[in-house]
Amino acid sequence: MGSHKRQRDRKYYTINELSTLHDVTARTLRHYEDVGLISPLRRGTQRLYRERDRVRLQLILRGRRLGFGLAEIQEMLDLYDADPTEVTQLRHVIRQGDAKLQQLENQVEELQTLMAELADLRATMQRRLDRILSQEE
Repeated sequence: MGSHKRQRDRKYYTINELSTLHDVTARTLRHYEDVGLISPLRRGTQRLYRERDRVRLQLILRGRRLGFGLAEIQEMLDLYDADPTEVTQLRHVIRQGDAKLQQLENQVEELQTLMAELADLRATMQRRLDRILSQEE
């Protein structure tokens, strides 16, 4: 049994354990706590993260990797909390995902246009340079 399995079987994670498990800084975890995305238990000054916090952190990090803002992620998490069947959340995530895909497709098109313009400019400059160099010979 691996160490990750043993950690998941535990009831609580410390801030260091959770940050190591998900390769984030303790400062990131505290920020997510400050904005209400996760809510660890407190024992004095020690934060104790539950399995729910670990799963929420995993979802937060996935959302960030996919380009969603914290407010959008909070909205998705709130929908899950409100509807444990996940139907509402899944519909919302699909809509958000579709919008994100469209945004990325638009960015790809813009980048392709920019790349074509840059390639044309480069070709024009190369021809000019070649003409100048051939006149010097």
